[in-house]
Amino acid sequence: MASTAGSLAARADELASRREPFVHATVVRAQHPTSAHAGDTALVLPSGEIHGFVGGNCVEESVREYSRQVLATQEPLLLRVLPGEPSRTAEEGAVEVTNPCLSGGAIEIFLQPRIPAPRVVVVGTTPVAQALETLGSGVGLEVELTDGESADPRGDDAALIVASHGKAEERALEAALRAGVPYVALVASRTRGAAVLESLDVDDALRRRVFTPAGLQLGARTPGEIALSILAQLVGERSRARRAAPPLASAAAPSPASAAAAAAPSFGTEPVPSEPAPPEPASAVDPVCGMSVPALESSLHLVHEGAAVYFCSPGCRAAFRKDPERYAVTT
Repeated sequence: MASTAGSLAARADELASRREPFVHATVVRAQHPTSAHAGDTALVLPSGEIHGFVGGNCVEESVREYSRQVLATQEPLLLRVLPGEPSRTAEEGAVEVTNPCLSGGAIEIFLQPRIPAPRVVVVGTTPVAQALETLGSGVGLEVELTDGESADPRGDDAALIVASHGKAEERALEAALRAGVPYVALVASRTRGAAVLESLDVDDALRRRVFTPAGLQLGARTPGEIALSILAQLVGERSRARRAAPPLASAAAPSPASAAAAAAPSFGTEPVPSEPAPPEPASAVDPVCGMSVPALESSLHLVHEGAAVYFCSPGCRAAFRKDPERYAVTT
């Protein structure tokens, strides 16, 4: 058990170092004759792959299905799995699932999302840049200091902030805007900031997305105060983007370029592109037992008459293979 726990901890550290999301699943209560025990743990990847043990085939399928939901919402969930005819009852912070596959007993599993901290790229090593690094970790951000030449902003970054006092500003700003980074800011006076924006090789819609002078107008003077005003503005913009994001089942958020096209013409007032809403987790119904299962490539499935059919266990898949016509209406 100790070696298994150690390998899972090492695997979790590896995923965290690669900034890959996963769900940490822990059995908090098990009623015999379930095969799992309280304290059993597993890591669930976005693909549905499970490392560790939290129950048999049918329990695993429910864990995989609701782990996808937990990753999408980034909210923990208590999953209760009971024997009985297929059904589910949801309440705040918990869901109860019954399925006919259990041999008896019941199990409760806590699903905790492990989401990488939002990355903020800060260009420069100035006192303001260093203050951003110090304060950023305190609000749950992963701040990475870099120079303008080596900056490599990505669309999934939370922000790019240029605080280099004139060094390699244009390249970093252009790269962030083209990558669709939601929040892009330049620490500069209003006059110098306007000149830098005018020199950027991007269209006006993208240029208007840059916040300069960076930060809320709080009368900040010291590097720490300026960094605080910038982080406060970043937090506010991220909150606004989340409120504006469409629900999971609706259409995807507009691209950064299209969102920018409808903007007002003042610096930093361009609508910040909403962080992409994660796709709604897809589910299927096992045609043999009626249990809901995740429609993933890693799930047990077969192709019948050109369509993928998903199963909770090898037993259900074998039953379908033996007599597929019996379950044709369900599929």
